[in-house]
Amino acid sequence: MTTIDLFAGIPVRDYASAAAWYERLLGAPPAFLPNDVEAVWELAEHRYVFIEVRPEHAGHAMHTVFVDDFDARIPQIAERGLEPDERETYDNGVRKATFRDPDGNELAFGGAPL
Repeated sequence: MTTIDLFAGIPVRDYASAAAWYERLLGAPPAFLPNDVEAVWELAEHRYVFIEVRPEHAGHAMHTVFVDDFDARIPQIAERGLEPDERETYDNGVRKATFRDPDGNELAFGGAPL
């Protein structure tokens, strides 16, 4: 059996503000801190998103994570003070809520049709 690990990187300008923002978005502190310029959150087994201080690349990340709890997750994020910058419903009924961090990076959550 093959194991596939995913590490999706998000370049940021300011470590402290980005880490605080992603902690609010993801509802938990980082799973681990590999060094002084990175923070890593585990979204699911072997699937991670991480921020890294790389000012020259900040604002260019675009990731979408499909979740089975879309209808609960988006209101939970709102309770932590973040609202989606965009909401979309595609022709096939799939829904997407896009959040943009202070640098303009996009982390979106997708959900199955109602």
